[in-house]
Amino acid sequence: VPLVEYGGGSAQAGASLTLSCESFGAAFIVWLGDMAWYRQARGKERELVARVSRDGTSELADFAKGRFVVSRDTSKDEMLLHMNALQPEDTATYTCWADVHFTFTRQDVWGRGIQVAVSS
Repeated sequence: VPLVEYGGGSAQAGASLTLSCESFGAAFIVWLGDMAWYRQARGKERELVARVSRDGTSELADFAKGRFVVSRDTSKDEMLLHMNALQPEDTATYTCWADVHFTFTRQDVWGRGIQVAVSS
């Protein structure tokens, strides 16, 4: 079940970027549960950025509150992360995660990650 991230790149401090995560699905997927964005900066541990449930309930990390918005379109199995007022400390690899449910089991699925670089 591939998860593919789009929208990364370079930005100036204060600018905005929108990341998207799409599931291209497989024949045996029944449904997607929670989806989330994680990020990992060089030399640091991976951290949760935002998480959104199937019904749209979301949570944001403290550093993302007031700047980032996470949304989800279940009809497309797509999750968006709108990042505003970017700061150099937001520079990291952003990775999509999904709780994927098959007929008889579930699986944590990760995307390959996408780079975001913010310059001052």
